Amino acid sequence: MTIPYFFISNYRQGDQEIILDQENSRHVIQVLRMKPGEAVRLTDGKGHLLQGTIAGDDKKRCLVAIGEETRLPASGRDIAIGISLLKNSSRFEWFLEKATEIGVARIFPLVCERTERQRFREERMKTILVSALLQSQQVWLPELGELRNYSEAVLSLSGDKKMIAHCMDAEKVSICSDLAGQGSSSLILIGPEGDFTDAEIKVALQHNFIPVSLGNTRLRSETAGVVAAALLAFS
Repeated sequence: MTIPYFFISNYRQGDQEIILDQENSRHVIQVLRMKPGEAVRLTDGKGHLLQGTIAGDDKKRCLVAIGEETRLPASGRDIAIGISLLKNSSRFEWFLEKATEIGVARIFPLVCERTERQRFREERMKTILVSALLQSQQVWLPELGELRNYSEAVLSLSGDKKMIAHCMDAEKVSICSDLAGQGSSSLILIGPEGDFTDAEIKVALQHNFIPVSLGNTRLRSETAGVVAAALLAFS
């Protein structure tokens, strides 16, 4: 049987015991029906992997005794993606899930000129990131940045490689052969359903963003984000 894996936000390095929050406690005791002495694994999303055992079976405050703590390094590829909110929020949520599974380090939601949805449910998005982290058995939770305007993002976001993926007919660099794997950090911008405007593309180029191609087909925004993440992570 696979050892259950949980996210905790209240870990301090060196703690010998952890009290799980009410939701995790209920899942351990009522759903999984675990008993004292059974093994669990925990992560704080900051690189710590904790091996522990159930020490108290309170369904609201389950106590876990920590047996072993391991600090795991972050992925060698430091990838950041700035992506527009999407009209269909479920598609944006799908992107968040897949980007987390791939190992993206930072995600910045954007409002561009053609962005139709302005509302950003931050707590729900963080819940999706945590769920994807646990599903993929990782220990580094992506940073979810605050919602910002495109113009602000172009000025404030940084990376050794700064890229913009757009659909306009223009000279572009292949992200596969020319850019993937270079430099210690990379940032790529992905636009909304209607793509970036000419003015937005021009501003990015003026601030040293490189126009890149993600292939020969026109991709949905959320697909483009996942493709970019995979190419930067694995090429």
